[in-house]
Amino acid sequence: MWESFTKMVLLGIGVPSISICCFFQTRPTRHLYLKFRLKPSRSNSSSISSSITSMALTNNRKLPILLFDIMDTLVRDPFYQDVPAFFGMSLKELIDCKHPTAWVEFEKGLIDEMELARKFFKDGRDFDLEGLKSCMRNGYSYIQGIEQLLLALKLNNYEMHAFTNYPIWYQLIEDKLKLSKYLSWTFCSCAHGKRKPDTEFYMEALRHLEIDPVNCIFVDDRQKNVEAAIEVGIKGVHFKNVNLLREELSLMGVDISTDED
Repeated sequence: MWESFTKMVLLGIGVPSISICCFFQTRPTRHLYLKFRLKPSRSNSSSISSSITSMALTNNRKLPILLFDIMDTLVRDPFYQDVPAFFGMSLKELIDCKHPTAWVEFEKGLIDEMELARKFFKDGRDFDLEGLKSCMRNGYSYIQGIEQLLLALKLNNYEMHAFTNYPIWYQLIEDKLKLSKYLSWTFCSCAHGKRKPDTEFYMEALRHLEIDPVNCIFVDDRQKNVEAAIEVGIKGVHFKNVNLLREELSLMGVDISTDED
């Protein structure tokens, strides 16, 4: 053991610069007390410093991480009222005559908006694409009480991410409501080619965040999406209204208090 330790010292193997006291018994009745100060090489010292910094950042990450669905959880979805009115038809009529997969393909980033315009209706009829985008933009608004909750979570230093089935038009929401003040648009279906409730989409989010599922909370207004989150170990909350969401987050240990409370 002593020879190995001596070689480490002579070779300058990088260990933290610390004082080490070694106590050796040389004979049954006599003892030898040695004190060394080891100084690491620059390269190893830098490596150790980086590792310590990385560990500190990980340990200081506030948990849980919050994942939010966007439409009808944080933001009003104009599809159910505004869009049918734009086309001069009822919601049922719109659903009956629109292409069955075009919007899903658009949400997954498989087609662009020009292809969407060509495929939106089964019969291929033309429509005012820019007018539709303007209609949707005008219909976006925060769900009542949600912005105040997001602000409280931000003030309490929670990490928040969008986890949403939506096309590139999420940028219209951002332009109007500036959601990025509170969360990151990290997980949009159009960028990942996957949609909820595909469990692989949830697993991809966990891998990206480098987080255990038990340290993650997902909020969505659709029960099937919440169930998919629970299936992979994420804590799921079915959104009904902001007051119930506040209660459920509090029960999960999330601090939503503010100086005004």
